[in-house]
Amino acid sequence: MQFSDFGLDKRLMSMIEHLGFEAPTEIQHKAIPVAMLGHDLIASSKTGSGKTLAFILPAMQRLMRNRPLSKRDPRVLILMPTRELAKQVFTQLRLFTTNSQFKAVLILGGENFNDQVKTLEKDPHFIVATPGRLADHLSQGHFYLNGLELLILDEADRMLDLGFEKQLTQINNAADHRKRQTLMFSATLDHAQVNDFALALLKKPKRIAVGSAHSEHKDITKRFYLCDNLDHKQALLEHFLANEKYQQMIIFTATRSDTERLATLLTAQGLSAVALSGELNQSQRNQIMDGFSKGQQKILVTTDLASRGLDLVNVSHVINFDMPKHTEEFVHRIGRTGRAGSKGDAISLVGPKDWISFKNVEGFLQQSLEFDQVEGLKASFKGLKPKKPKKAKSAKVTTNKKTSDKKAKSNKPKNKTFHIAKDVGDMPVMRRKATLAPEQIENNDIDEIE
Repeated sequence: MQFSDFGLDKRLMSMIEHLGFEAPTEIQHKAIPVAMLGHDLIASSKTGSGKTLAFILPAMQRLMRNRPLSKRDPRVLILMPTRELAKQVFTQLRLFTTNSQFKAVLILGGENFNDQVKTLEKDPHFIVATPGRLADHLSQGHFYLNGLELLILDEADRMLDLGFEKQLTQINNAADHRKRQTLMFSATLDHAQVNDFALALLKKPKRIAVGSAHSEHKDITKRFYLCDNLDHKQALLEHFLANEKYQQMIIFTATRSDTERLATLLTAQGLSAVALSGELNQSQRNQIMDGFSKGQQKILVTTDLASRGLDLVNVSHVINFDMPKHTEEFVHRIGRTGRAGSKGDAISLVGPKDWISFKNVEGFLQQSLEFDQVEGLKASFKGLKPKKPKKAKSAKVTTNKKTSDKKAKSNKPKNKTFHIAKDVGDMPVMRRKATLAPEQIENNDIDEIE
């Protein structure tokens, strides 16, 4: 199938040809016709499959062919979980809107709020945004969604995982009318929260699943190496940097502090490296990503902040310096390489602290993963044995002689017989048998004894 087979507007086809897009990918082939017919859609596809174009083209087609429901309200709203992903989608959208009558704006957290208010006052047709900041503007009445025609949620599973359900519900309620169409894209359709949320937002949605999060990425070679400790990991990293032929490389770490430490270490060795973490403000993050995408640095050290959606075609290698905490992030991390038909290499370093994550990844991919070795850098660590389930302790019967003697004595009936009594008033006081001398009993010398 070709893009011309979709029945797209001639102006849109001219843009596609000018931008050099050839045959549609599988997700585009399946999703675009459904979206163009006006159906609500929930779709999943593996990373790097071209789903951004799968919703941009139907959105452009709708705006070109249909009259707006409102003169002032935005017609298309595209929501992304992170600022980096939103910026990337906005960049691709601008390729289609630049020479058209349609205006597109980008609304992100961490940027000047008042400048965004002025931008929203210009009545844009497209808004690409992160849900938190957009919900803030919506709450303060800086724009309205009564005339929204198309709501697009990209990486819906990630947005829900990041805790944006409240904001997404608020946005949905503000644009809840029968003429609105909703497209939801997720890494997987097995995400329980995504399915529950889809039932609340979508009207009789069509479901499309292309590939599987568990499926093998044919263009990516995966290698795993056992490590004893942090120094061992760093020695292996230095080996790969010295011996692998790479264009650009992304190194994923578990913590923000490690990104800075490794980037500083690599820079001191004369390598072109830069660190990206959530501690940086949006302007700094934009500057780093722009520089890396333009090839100003060869190595990007980052957390999972850059694991999704970033389309960096020159990244030939990904190194998991630490295994990801969330299993599905492994697929997104290694998906930063092997894009657009290029070959990619994904190297993972597995130490004692990474072992459980490694086994989870193995189960997630539904395959047994083997370890490679570097001569002279072999690990003593061979993995952790699975913990055996603890057996329930059976109650032990102990025979303690002293305890049994006490129990035997306590079972004897108590002597309640009284032998000597003395009346006091109307109530007799009974006393137990006392040990008396014989002469005392004969003299009835009881008072003295008492």
